[in-house]
Amino acid sequence: MTPSETPQAHNDYRAAVQRIVQTFESIRPDTVSGLDTIYAPRARFKDPFNAVRGLPDIQRIFAHMFVALESPRFVVTRCIQEGAHCFLAWEFRFRFRRFDTQTEQCILGGSHLQLAPDGRILDHRDYWDAAEELYEKLPVVGALMRWLKRRANS
Repeated sequence: MTPSETPQAHNDYRAAVQRIVQTFESIRPDTVSGLDTIYAPRARFKDPFNAVRGLPDIQRIFAHMFVALESPRFVVTRCIQEGAHCFLAWEFRFRFRRFDTQTEQCILGGSHLQLAPDGRILDHRDYWDAAEELYEKLPVVGALMRWLKRRANS
């Protein structure tokens, strides 16, 4: 990206957000090393299981996703952008490598992104309910989580 193409020069982050969405939706094991095109070197990433700073740690999280799960992919269903802030609503689709290996799972979540002047992500915070969206889908833990949920709602 040349200086005249930076979002700061145009005061418009739309192109950067489109590039980020396209990267998330098309990420593969062999493209994780290219995340430097959408993440700043000292970016922060936080989700229900991780809190890291720096591109190498962010790349490790995405690389691990492909080791732990079968055919993981993101589908961005909504994008709300205002200035250097963006919120993405998404579906994370995958199959377990153990347990029920045939059924495609779907976790619904969202990401709040704060962008640097060059359009790369400075801060990435994921929001999703690990109990409902993941734990309830696991064989033993899921039964316990569903029982606890029923008890709490009674």
